[in-house]
Amino acid sequence: MIEELNDFSSFGLDEHSSVGSDTAVAPGVDTRLPNGAALAVVDADQAVRDYLANQLGEGVAAAASMAELETRFGMGPIVVVLGPSCAAPSDLAVVERWTRTNPEVGSILVTSELTTTLLQTALRAGVKDVISAPIDQIQLIDTVGRVAEGLSVAKPMPSGPGESESIEVDGTEGRIISVFSTKGGSGKSVTATNLAVALARRSDKPVVLIDAHLQFGDVAVMLKLQPQHTVVDAISQLDRLDVTMAHDLMTVHEESGLMVLPAPLEPAFADQISGAQMVQLVHLVRSFAGHVVLDMPAFFIDVVLSLLEASDDIILVAGLDIPNIKNVKLGLSTLALLDIPREKLHLVLNRADSKVKLDVGEVEKTLQIQAAAHVPSDVTVPISVNKGSPVVISSAKSGVARAFEQLAGRFLDGAAAVEKTSTRRKFFG
Repeated sequence: MIEELNDFSSFGLDEHSSVGSDTAVAPGVDTRLPNGAALAVVDADQAVRDYLANQLGEGVAAAASMAELETRFGMGPIVVVLGPSCAAPSDLAVVERWTRTNPEVGSILVTSELTTTLLQTALRAGVKDVISAPIDQIQLIDTVGRVAEGLSVAKPMPSGPGESESIEVDGTEGRIISVFSTKGGSGKSVTATNLAVALARRSDKPVVLIDAHLQFGDVAVMLKLQPQHTVVDAISQLDRLDVTMAHDLMTVHEESGLMVLPAPLEPAFADQISGAQMVQLVHLVRSFAGHVVLDMPAFFIDVVLSLLEASDDIILVAGLDIPNIKNVKLGLSTLALLDIPREKLHLVLNRADSKVKLDVGEVEKTLQIQAAAHVPSDVTVPISVNKGSPVVISSAKSGVARAFEQLAGRFLDGAAAVEKTSTRRKFFG
């Protein structure tokens, strides 16, 4: 038992205290959780459990250990407030397991003494927030509500084949296209979303966009989507995932028929996903999709390196400024060290008509690669991002849209480049 357990003074108690009316919920405080999410407190000490439960109001379940509470996961979305006894490494390991296998569970840790090490360990384990004593009741209730809001979009996972109509696989594998940049702010996500939408509107097979920027992905926002599932849901079910389940996890962009698997809702989930897992997921998706577009973060980590090596094509996005060009040159050197063939690389020069006294030809000569697309500077781009509507839809006649359509054409076979009569396309049903 850790020392924090007996430090009742931080909670306004002593070891002989009982919970009285002074710990009741303050008048006017709404303790109802969004969409009926359940609420529970866990601590090895009865007095601490009672105190936390009374801070949170009526209808709070209580358990002396996380093992005891695990039997209640069948209730659906639940927010678990962990007392100070749960800060032990063994208990945080259980929390991490919860996070991996039960995305409908959100946890908050209450501790007598908050240290940097404990905060980092808790967040890496998937704890949504850490609150230190003395407890501010309003802050605690607000935190619980915020965590419950995050769980409110989580729906039951498909249980396996047979729940949905089976997806037919024709034996051909789709093309994996990674959109990458070595510098943030270069227009990488704009390129990925517009390319994917353009492909989806012209391909006779499903097109999937996966947000591989696992910490701070923007794909869902840029397409104005409200996803029910994310990459972490797919990874947590990877051992039993098949094409039907993978298909059911996707969110459909109604205007184009593009299927999207967004980044996790919490940045902490990124540390729990390996490059090998992402590659396994992408290979499964390509078995039913004609194209799989990956929006990548702008740095080299395990996930990025693994996905780049698994890609059929890599789009390098660069702006016309010296730092961008320098970073792209370094990126090309890194890709060469990975033995990635030069013919896989496609350079996209963003804001290529900017009057910055950098000649496009000189840039291509410096990088020793000819640009596959020159995307002009246009105010329609930030407008489209703020509207959540890609340029190829919202400003289809603009120079930017034409550049992205031409880029998409490079990845479409003649027989597959079928212009759809409807922009709303469903894979089955």
